[in-house]
Amino acid sequence: MDERAKARTNQVGERRPIGAREWSASRRMAHGLARGGVSPNAISVAGMICGVAAGMALGATPWLGPPSARAAWLGAAALIQLRLLANLFDGMVAIETGTASPKGELYNEVPDRVSDTAILVGAGYAAGGVAALGYLAALAAMATAYIRVMGRGLGTRQEFCGPMAKQQRMFVMTLVGLYLGLAPASWQPVWGAGGRWGLAAAALGVIAVGAFFTAVRRLNRISRVLTVKEARP
Repeated sequence: MDERAKARTNQVGERRPIGAREWSASRRMAHGLARGGVSPNAISVAGMICGVAAGMALGATPWLGPPSARAAWLGAAALIQLRLLANLFDGMVAIETGTASPKGELYNEVPDRVSDTAILVGAGYAAGGVAALGYLAALAAMATAYIRVMGRGLGTRQEFCGPMAKQQRMFVMTLVGLYLGLAPASWQPVWGAGGRWGLAAAALGVIAVGAFFTAVRRLNRISRVLTVKEARP
């Protein structure tokens, strides 16, 4: 990235560290999207649509027969990855076209929150899921983002630390979708009264606990930075 691109990026704050931005294939794709006139905001909205569709596919699994349910799990996994690709390319295209702006940050943040909520709540209503855990995981995910953005508003760098940041949350849900879409029924764990709890519930529990821990960790890191700033003469 040249100095002008770095300056444009810094105008709207730090970007989430993603190694895939440095891949030549990613750069070529971003360049192609920019040349094709695709706007970064349109990519952000497309990512949100993928996230909502993934949540709907997850929530539909209890109502489908085994072949269709497997297709829904696999479809959800694919849509989650498409959502992440959109999150990758919206910023890269903004830098490529020199259109990075505060408005672009709005399009970046709001669709992310919608996608997170749709996917996690959808997983709560999925086969083997627990609705309360879906809402709890969505709340925890929202807390991590809120604290990150709040820290930036207070003059610190954005905290993207884990262990259950967006990429990790979506990685867990992608693995669940792939496993439940491909593994034989006899390999799919269930427990609780009537075997109502399954892998989706376990994944949501892990995400909820990890995301709340992430929120606390980010809060502590931001607090330490602010404490140092206040101590300076």
